[in-house]
Amino acid sequence: MAEVNIVLRVQASLSRQLLSWQLLIIFVLLASVAVFSVAQTDVAFRATEGRRMLSVAEDLAATDGVRVSLLNPFRRDALPIFAESARSLSGADAVIIADHRGIVLTSPDPAQRGKPLPLGESTVLHGRSWVGEISTDVDSLVAHVPVISQDAKIIGVVAAGSDTPDVLQGLREAPENPLALLAFATVLGVAGSVLLARRVKRQTLGLEPREITRLVEHREALLHGVREGVLGVDEQNRITLVNDQARQLLSLPDDCVGRDIDSLDLNDRARDVLTGRTDGVDQIVLRRGKVVVLNRMPISSVGAVVTMRDRTELVDLQRELAVHRDTTDTLRAQAHEFSNRLHTISGLIELGEYDEVQRYVLRISHRHEQWHAEVTARIHDPATAALLIAKASLAAERGVGLRLNEGSYLPEVGEELSADLVTVLGNLVDNALDALEGSAVADRWIEVDLRATDEVVAVVRDTGPGVAAEIVEEVFRHGFTTKAARGGDRGLGLAMTRQICHRRGGSVQVHNAHGAVFTARLPLEGPQA
Repeated sequence: MAEVNIVLRVQASLSRQLLSWQLLIIFVLLASVAVFSVAQTDVAFRATEGRRMLSVAEDLAATDGVRVSLLNPFRRDALPIFAESARSLSGADAVIIADHRGIVLTSPDPAQRGKPLPLGESTVLHGRSWVGEISTDVDSLVAHVPVISQDAKIIGVVAAGSDTPDVLQGLREAPENPLALLAFATVLGVAGSVLLARRVKRQTLGLEPREITRLVEHREALLHGVREGVLGVDEQNRITLVNDQARQLLSLPDDCVGRDIDSLDLNDRARDVLTGRTDGVDQIVLRRGKVVVLNRMPISSVGAVVTMRDRTELVDLQRELAVHRDTTDTLRAQAHEFSNRLHTISGLIELGEYDEVQRYVLRISHRHEQWHAEVTARIHDPATAALLIAKASLAAERGVGLRLNEGSYLPEVGEELSADLVTVLGNLVDNALDALEGSAVADRWIEVDLRATDEVVAVVRDTGPGVAAEIVEEVFRHGFTTKAARGGDRGLGLAMTRQICHRRGGSVQVHNAHGAVFTARLPLEGPQA
C-alpha cells in the first residue's frame, strides 16, 4: 500500500504537469526578460556614467589649482579639497588624483595613498584619456584623464569612478520599473496556467496522460484486431480512420485516410452507402467479387462510423442452397405433374375409356419427348440443357410456358463458362417467372434464346409488365430482382448476374418490348479479375 501511495505521488496528474511546465516556461521567459533588462541597464550605465565620469575627470584635470598643486610639492595639501569637492558635486563614488608616475596622492580610501593607481588597460600615462572598468574589491567604471602642464608634460592623473550596480540594483534602476512588470507578469502567467490546466482537464474528461495513451493503444488494437471492417468519415465525407479489414473489403488504397469518398475508385452503390445518401440497416454492396454488408451510424458534429462484414461465403452458400431449392421445386413440380397425370389415367381406366388412356399417354409422352429432343438438339452444353428441361416443369406448374427460340444454338462450352452461364440463365428465368406470377396477362410465356460466336449471348424474354424506365439501371446497381423492383424484398439475383458478366468482361442489359427482355453477354475467353 505504501508503494502504491509513493507511485501516486510520483505520477503527477495532467493538470499539475501542465501547470509545472507552463510555470517553468513562464519563469524562463521572465528570467530572459530580466537578463535582457539587466544587460540593457548595464549598457546604458556604461554609456551614461562613462561620459559623466570622463566629464568630471576632465573638469578637475583642467583646474588651475590642481596643476599648481601637482607642480609644487609643498602645496599638495589642497588636492584633497579639490577631489572631494568634485566628488560631492558630481555624485561620483570616488575621485582620485595621482602624480605623473601613477602614485595616488589623494583618495577617499586612505589605504590607497602612496600606492600605485590601478590602471588596468588604461592609456592615461601615454597622454590619452581612457574610460573602462577596473576590478578591485568592487567593479567600478572609471575615467582616467591626464593633467597636462603649460609645457605639454604629464604632471598627474585624475581618476573619477562609479561602482557598477549588481543585478537587483540594475533592475531597480532600469527604466519603467521592470521588477513591478515582472511581478505582474508572474501573477498573470500563474493565473493563466492554472485556468488553462483546468480547461485541458475538462476537455480530456479527467483522464491522465497514461490513461489517454492506453485508450489510444486499445483503440488501435481493437480497430486492427476485429474481423469486421471499420471506417470513419467526417462531416465532409473525408475518411478519418480505417482498419485493415475495411481496406481489404473495399479495396481501398493505402493513402485513403484524409481523402474524400467521392474521389475514390468506388462504385455508385458503395459511395451512396458510405456518404449516407442511402441509409438503412445491412446495406448490400458488391465490390470486386465480394458481397459486403454495410451499416452506417451517424455521430452528431463528428461524422459517421461505418462497419462492414464480408458476406461472400454466406451468399455463395445461399446460391448453392438456392440451386438445391430449385432442384427440389422442380422435382416437386414434376411429382405434382405426374400425380395429376396418374389421377387422370386412373379415372379413365375406371370409366373404361381404354382407347382414351392410350391416346392420353401417347400425347403427354410425345410432348415431354418433344421438349427434351428440342433442347438437346440445339443446346449441346449438358448443364444448360438440364437447366432448361428442369425449368420447363417449374414453369408449367405456375401456368407459364417455356420455349426455346428457333434460332438458338449453343455448343458445349468449358466447365467454368458453363457454371457461370447456368447461374446467369437460371437467375434470368427465375426473374421472369416472378414477373409473370400474379400477372393478368392471358398468354404467359418465357422465351429463351442462346447463341454462341466469340461470346455466349443469352436472351430471356417474358410477357410480363416489364421494367419501369426509371429503374432500368437501378435493378442492377442496387441488387434488386425485378420482383424487388415492384416492391418486394431485396435480392441479389440480378446483381450477381451483372457481377458474373462483368467479371468475364461481358455485360447484361434490359429493355422493354411487350414485356421485359434481358440480354446477357459472356465472352468465351475474357478477363477473370
